[in-house]
Amino acid sequence: MRVHPPASDHGTMEPTLTLYSIRINGHLGPTALSAFPAMVSQRQGGQTVLTGLLPDRSALYGVLDEIEALGLDLVELRKLVPRRRSSEPGDSR
Repeated sequence: MRVHPPASDHGTMEPTLTLYSIRINGHLGPTALSAFPAMVSQRQGGQTVLTGLLPDRSALYGVLDEIEALGLDLVELRKLVPRRRSSEPGDSR
């Protein structure tokens, strides 16, 4: 019996980048922020918000593992959905 590899344009999945926002209690310093190179940080009140595009769930779990390993207080995790642009003028969706 012959085994055929899948065609290059068939059966493969392209990685889909997903935008996440992660809110952590407190202000993170440069050393703690260096644990999240794929994320952009922003201070909001007494919290730090990390935002970034992650290629898959394992990357997200890696970020969450770092948060736990550093003993940080996770407040919120959001998967952000980009707004769809309307093709019709005047449609405010």
